[in-house]
Amino acid sequence: MIPWIIWAALLIVFVVIEAATAQLVTIWFAVGALVTVFVAYFCPTLWWLQLLVFAVVSAVALVATRPLVKKFAKKNQKSLNFDKCIGDIAVVTETIDNVNGVGSAKVNGVVWSARSEDGTVIENGKNVQVVKIEGVKLIVKEI
Repeated sequence: MIPWIIWAALLIVFVVIEAATAQLVTIWFAVGALVTVFVAYFCPTLWWLQLLVFAVVSAVALVATRPLVKKFAKKNQKSLNFDKCIGDIAVVTETIDNVNGVGSAKVNGVVWSARSEDGTVIENGKNVQVVKIEGVKLIVKEI
């Protein structure tokens, strides 16, 4: 088979994979394959040169675009703002009892499962302070 056709097929595969994923996964290899198509067209018998060009161009593309990719990835991260309620005052809506695994508290208009920081039972209606969040549970202390 003609080498440039193999590299063109690889280019198509890399582009299809890139199009099918939500993240930048194979774009650097697609750039390397694109350049290697031309090298293979003009030097079809030099496989070592084709592989070297593919590896070097892919690596250079990766290094050159890494800061851009990092900036793009950070821009698309969505903050869920869970940590913003740490330190806020909540009201216990169901008695918090770590032993029985029950309890809830309302903070910023949202009711969460809650556990006490030190294991004490906190009665319904008491004010508590959110100390941290573990999974989907508020860890609170009575104030």
